Amino acid sequence: MHVILTGATGLVGSGVLDAMIKTKDISKISILSRRPVPMVDDAKDPRINVIIHKNFEQYDSELIEKLKGAHGCVWALGISQTQVGAEEYVKITKTYAVEAAKAFRGLASETEPFNFVYVSGLGATTQPGRFAAIFARVKGETELALAVLRKENPNFHTSSVRPAFVDAASHQAIKPYLPNKPLVNKFLEPLLSPLVRLGIKSIHSPTDALGKVLTEIAMGRHKDQFVAGNGIQKIGDFPILENSALRRLVGL
Repeated sequence: MHVILTGATGLVGSGVLDAMIKTKDISKISILSRRPVPMVDDAKDPRINVIIHKNFEQYDSELIEKLKGAHGCVWALGISQTQVGAEEYVKITKTYAVEAAKAFRGLASETEPFNFVYVSGLGATTQPGRFAAIFARVKGETELALAVLRKENPNFHTSSVRPAFVDAASHQAIKPYLPNKPLVNKFLEPLLSPLVRLGIKSIHSPTDALGKVLTEIAMGRHKDQFVAGNGIQKIGDFPILENSALRRLVGL
């Protein structure tokens, strides 16, 4: 099975890449990245093809040709709203994902549906109030756009996942490759991590488990469990999985 990954140098993407490498049923991994991926260089896995892609708003026929035969994509490309201005945040968070999804629609067929998994986050909302944070509103808008694409093409299975407190503390395989954390994270994580791991497990998103379940969804697994309720919202056939549902799917 052929799968696509973006955001492979980030926290969530690193966890997904490790899971993809460990999944024997995956025969090819296509990574779209602006720069080389150190984990790939060290893995020396012949199944992985890093495609250097500079403009995530455009996908020419040559690139799509390289992705033919793919069954799914984990869209883990993203950035914190604290690291860029509002306009740049909208482009990276929403525009890149929606334009990629539009380009990847042609990879779906009646016999081989395509699974596009968008990594959203805790607090995202499709019904923002007046004082909703920019990240909550923009990620919710992206989810709504992806729901429309799924409605237009029933063989293009878009979905959204909302991990919460993403934690790589016990994921030794990816630690050498993790990006530098924003200053606020460096300050807060040592205080919050023990509390979340022990007392608020429903929002705990360990990267090894998260990477595994995102990989499985991109492979077309768990679809029979995407029923509204108990941590899963539905917009038509488009599912939005909160962290509690992700934990349940992976057996936590």
